[in-house]
Amino acid sequence: MNFETFQQSLDTGHPPAGSSVYLQSLWFDAKGNWDQAHTLIQDLTDKTAAWIHAYLHRREGDVFNANYWYTKAGKRMPGYSLGQEWEELVKAML
Repeated sequence: MNFETFQQSLDTGHPPAGSSVYLQSLWFDAKGNWDQAHTLIQDLTDKTAAWIHAYLHRREGDVFNANYWYTKAGKRMPGYSLGQEWEELVKAML
């Protein structure tokens, strides 16, 4: 699967078959279902999950919590758009 295929899947009612939990979370986020995106990622403890968790809290507007998760991921909160970070995350997960 490539980025374009993943984006096209947003026109369907479910994430692409065989998608990782990371991609599923990002898929639900893009569909406007923040709660499902967060539920999928919140209990995972690896740095990848922490990065997505940080992004989700940044989207939510909770900068304090986002910074906590960016630190756990070994990253800094980006100074660019949420859309750009979403694309970066998806491409990194593919």
